[in-house]
Amino acid sequence: MQIYTREAVFLDSLEGFVSGGLLAGEAVIVIATAHHRQELQDRLARRGIFLVEPRAQSRYIDLDADETLALFMVDGLPDAGRFSSVVSDLMTRARGADRKVRAFGEMVAILWARGNEIATFELEKLWHGECEARGFSLFCAYPRNGFSRDGDAAIERICSSHSQSLLA
Repeated sequence: MQIYTREAVFLDSLEGFVSGGLLAGEAVIVIATAHHRQELQDRLARRGIFLVEPRAQSRYIDLDADETLALFMVDGLPDAGRFSSVVSDLMTRARGADRKVRAFGEMVAILWARGNEIATFELEKLWHGECEARGFSLFCAYPRNGFSRDGDAAIERICSSHSQSLLA
């Protein structure tokens, strides 16, 4: 998990996470805003990593964060069963012939930015439960400017639910 003050720093981290997985033959799932997905694709292309083949092989699956949230949110909260079904479907596609999988999710940051703290923490718990159950790496990120209200306490609470945290 990364809390970032500069978007370029976040995009550097995301690019490294995604390119590292693709170059290692792993599958990568990216659930992000359209802007971040496009920025990532442009950065990968500049490195000579083109996504046509990985997409066709389901080694690179990118989804819109808002559209994905709509698949499992019920009355402003994530529904555990629906969320597990979405992750299960994604993992089945990504794993293919027993590939390792890594995922980036921006949905928690979107919920946080909307002021839906309860849903943010619930979704964090659901993600980490899926990581443990299905054995994949997860990277998520929050912009630092989203922590204006009781920022230090909120950052501490979010960081405590992750195995590694980086403030950059």
